[in-house]
Amino acid sequence: MKTFKLISIQLLQGENATAIPILDGLIINKEDDHHNWLIELYMDHPDYSFFENALNTRQKLLVHAVISKKENDPAPFEVVVHSISKFTDTISVLLQGSLKRNRMDYAEMLLDHLLESGYEGKALSERFKELMHSKQQLFLQKKPQ
Repeated sequence: MKTFKLISIQLLQGENATAIPILDGLIINKEDDHHNWLIELYMDHPDYSFFENALNTRQKLLVHAVISKKENDPAPFEVVVHSISKFTDTISVLLQGSLKRNRMDYAEMLLDHLLESGYEGKALSERFKELMHSKQQLFLQKKPQ
């Protein structure tokens, strides 16, 4: 098994990409035959009801996790809530699932999005650099039909 620091994580639901505010987190590659990963989120109580519902329904969730350094590309995972531990003011949510390989990496998806949004020339270059450094993931949202 290999353990990594979880820097940030976003939940993708339909047309929305929502940052999950974590206090701390770990991600573990179990290196088993099923390619399972564990993601532990340590957070405040306000997010408890969503995760409790997902646990009870065994709902599959799509999340994008930034691992080790904020400069790293977000990695897509399909997970289910495995367990929830409550503490006085915080909760620990354990997610289990698998890494989903995208055909395109973050830079390609970002560039496609910026071109579709009408950026070109120097403005394209500057916006691309800005978003590459911040790893903002809002462009991964589905566009309204």
